[in-house]
Amino acid sequence: MAGVAQTDLTGVWDGMFSYPRAHPPTLFTAVVLDLGGRVSGTTHEVATIGAFAGQALEAAIDGARSGAALRFTKIYDAAAPGHRSPVSYEGVLSADATEIEGEWSIPGSWSGRFIMVRSEGAAEAAEERQRVSAPAL
Repeated sequence: MAGVAQTDLTGVWDGMFSYPRAHPPTLFTAVVLDLGGRVSGTTHEVATIGAFAGQALEAAIDGARSGAALRFTKIYDAAAPGHRSPVSYEGVLSADATEIEGEWSIPGSWSGRFIMVRSEGAAEAAEERQRVSAPAL
């Protein structure tokens, strides 16, 4: 597999983020598009706390990857009541490019840990895309 600096994050990732208080963690799915280090996509989750527990939530993500470092901002859809503040994510890609782990924060408010795991088959598909698109030497 290519080194982390050349890894394409495009694909579906299954994740979980935790809260700083005694609340259950939230599971999510992220659909990520990585165009030369520019990262965008969407996340999909079900609220686990508050008045909107059980409600499906969608958010847009926008950020950048540099080597093993990933930073992005998550902005919930306007239809997600109670979720107005952008959420900052900073994580590190594992050496085998199958996991991203780090911290999320709402500046001046909450923060916690997150982990994202590449859905099965996505790593192989990304590697194949890189192999096919690599210029011949």
